[in-house]
Amino acid sequence: MTAETTAHDDRELESDAAVDEAAAAETDAAVTESADTPAVTKSARAADEVVGGEVVADSDVVESGSAASDVAKSDAASADAESADDDDDEDEMDEEERLVEEGEIAGDYLEQLLDVLDFDGDIDLDVDGDRAVVSIDGGDDLTKLVGRKGEVLDALQELTRLAVQQSTGERSRLMLDIARWRADRRDRLARLGSEVAQRVRESGVREALDPMTPFERKIVHDAVAAVDGVVSESEGAEPKRRVVVLRAG
Repeated sequence: MTAETTAHDDRELESDAAVDEAAAAETDAAVTESADTPAVTKSARAADEVVGGEVVADSDVVESGSAASDVAKSDAASADAESADDDDDEDEMDEEERLVEEGEIAGDYLEQLLDVLDFDGDIDLDVDGDRAVVSIDGGDDLTKLVGRKGEVLDALQELTRLAVQQSTGERSRLMLDIARWRADRRDRLARLGSEVAQRVRESGVREALDPMTPFERKIVHDAVAAVDGVVSESEGAEPKRRVVVLRAG
């Protein structure tokens, strides 16, 4: 090998080393920049450089999520309201079923009682507001089961309520009517209350009615309430408690 060839080879080696050193320097600089710059900042910078509208798009997504949340809350509220309505309907159905059961128990008890007493009569079951209603009609001499001023009827009604309570375990407010005595009594008391109210409104003089049961007094109070210009009150103690009608104001 000649001296000229050796010198040429040395120059190529020096050139290659310089290239390697430059490349290494660029790599170190890149690593240093990567270490000094947070990833979040780079990501945000890159997003801004590529598409400036992406930030607005992210805001739209947030607003869309909020709207979806509001819709979900509204749906949940509607579902709760529907559930409450369903619960109310179920409670009403349960109450009606309970009253129907009371009527059936009372009907069976009264049917056996009529057989023992040797009375004939048709038993009808119904529900009136918050109580079961049992009526006996169509038989001969049923008025004997009503008694004077309904005293026997009241006693039979209490016995029937006790029979229902013994079966269900709950106090019953069942109403018993025989030979339409209570129905006719209701009509008479309603007419009486209306007539007395009219008289008191015209004369201004208060009127006190005969003593009545709580049920009968309620009928009179309702009839008086339907007439303008008069009011009704109850006074006295049981069993002589009575309704008093007087001009309003």
